[in-house]
Amino acid sequence: MENIDGGAFILGLSALGAGIAMIAGLGPGIGQGFAAGKGAEAVGRQPAAQGDIRTTMLLGQAVSETTGIYSLVIAIILLFANPLIGTYVKFLQQVK
Repeated sequence: MENIDGGAFILGLSALGAGIAMIAGLGPGIGQGFAAGKGAEAVGRQPAAQGDIRTTMLLGQAVSETTGIYSLVIAIILLFANPLIGTYVKFLQQVK
């Protein structure tokens, strides 16, 4: 356990964290599909209210999509910015 390269360990955990963050993309996809289905049902029942139904559905889908976008941004930061690597290097410099 003493010979573990800390930088590689941090990069591996960053990749794992990015994968876990992308699981959050499932929720918006399911929610948007559900909302579109319910919107189609509502238009089928009340064709005269199509404009109001569409506006409400699209607003709800836009709000739902932000969750997926946030998870994508976090995954990209973990993969490419590697914020913990700088902290690890500073820690190694202090220890020496």
